[in-house]
Amino acid sequence: MRTVDLIQRKRDGEELAPEEIEFLVEGYTNGDIPDYQMSSFLMAVYFSGMSDREVSRLTECMLRSGDTVDLSDIPGVKVDKHSTGGVGDKTSFIVAPLAAAAGVVVPMMSGRALGHTGGTLDKLESIPGFRTDLSAEEFHKQLSELGLCFIGQTEHLAPADRKLYALRDVTATVESIPLISSSIMSKKLAEGVDALVLDVKVGSGAFMKKQVEARRLAQTMVGIGRRMDKKVQALITDMNQPLGYAVGNALEIMEASQTLQNAGPTDLTKLSIELAARMIYLGKKAASLDDARRLAEKHLVEGSGYRKFKQVVTAQGGNAQALDKFELLPNATGMREITSPRGGYVSSIDAEDIGVASNMIGAGRDKKEDSIDPAVGIILEVKTGEKVDAGSVLCRLYYTKEDRVDEAADMVEDAFSLSPQKPEERELILEVVG
Repeated sequence: MRTVDLIQRKRDGEELAPEEIEFLVEGYTNGDIPDYQMSSFLMAVYFSGMSDREVSRLTECMLRSGDTVDLSDIPGVKVDKHSTGGVGDKTSFIVAPLAAAAGVVVPMMSGRALGHTGGTLDKLESIPGFRTDLSAEEFHKQLSELGLCFIGQTEHLAPADRKLYALRDVTATVESIPLISSSIMSKKLAEGVDALVLDVKVGSGAFMKKQVEARRLAQTMVGIGRRMDKKVQALITDMNQPLGYAVGNALEIMEASQTLQNAGPTDLTKLSIELAARMIYLGKKAASLDDARRLAEKHLVEGSGYRKFKQVVTAQGGNAQALDKFELLPNATGMREITSPRGGYVSSIDAEDIGVASNMIGAGRDKKEDSIDPAVGIILEVKTGEKVDAGSVLCRLYYTKEDRVDEAADMVEDAFSLSPQKPEERELILEVVG
């Protein structure tokens, strides 16, 4: 079997056999297939797509390329949640503790920021002392004791995905639905979950800009899970404006803490309850989805989700007092207000522009080796549909260095669109798949 023949057949839209997919993944992982040939194959997939059988085999090969986590000796259904990435998306810090408080075992494996979307690990590490680099033994022990642990992908978990993802990032093939699906699902299934809840973002601040693309991505991932005997549900949710008000690492931890104390923004609270409910339902801790919603709301209102989060922060070396005393978190030294040039209604807030501007002042990274300033970011003062007066504050930029603040401020100002009429209210949860 020759790599060039497989590239040609995929370029021409043919379906590859399972053993041919395995040949490519194994060959690239062990170094027998060079970057330039795998780049060609990825581009062929980008243009020609993959069948369900091909995507499932690709996922399975990446999953089997390294270690897999065995959690079978921990009682209960193991359920994780994954978001495809958005601006101000801090639901993991709310959803996971609520589900764990309900008795679900939640092995939460997360990633770092790249591009205009934030990273769960970076946000958690803004809590002084918080560790995400736990050993397999520490991960297993904490899951057994607390039912929740936040870690990053280890070197030995789905190494084929690690190599392929790095190559996709520099060959303009990131947006391929078969490649996105197999990447996400290989990592999630390697961590030993029984079920998975997906939050597939769509809109200006998401990788998927159109709902039809988000639906295809959700259907592909749900299908992979089903064929591998895992229960998977996906929500397609709006990302045309930031979720909540805070964008930036420590700022989002503050807002997540407030939300877990039942004092968070309406949109963030609503989505978090729905995601947590589906985790609780798939985790068999409620007989129906309605019962699961009531259970999620109960753990939010009574504070047991908040107490669970504080337990996890302490267990992973973090200072849980920082969740009450925000002065213990990294705080910016400078602030700039962005005001409305005229009166009217906020008709839209471009989430991608807000995310990019936040990165400009240090909240994210453009390259993997870039460092992050955990203190900086943006806090919105208004959301789409709200009425504003001329001169009223639209948002505030928090920074520690003057570099690029002017540029970021201009971008943020342009992100807000005003109109004389109130816009139609946009649904937050657009579809359910699976």
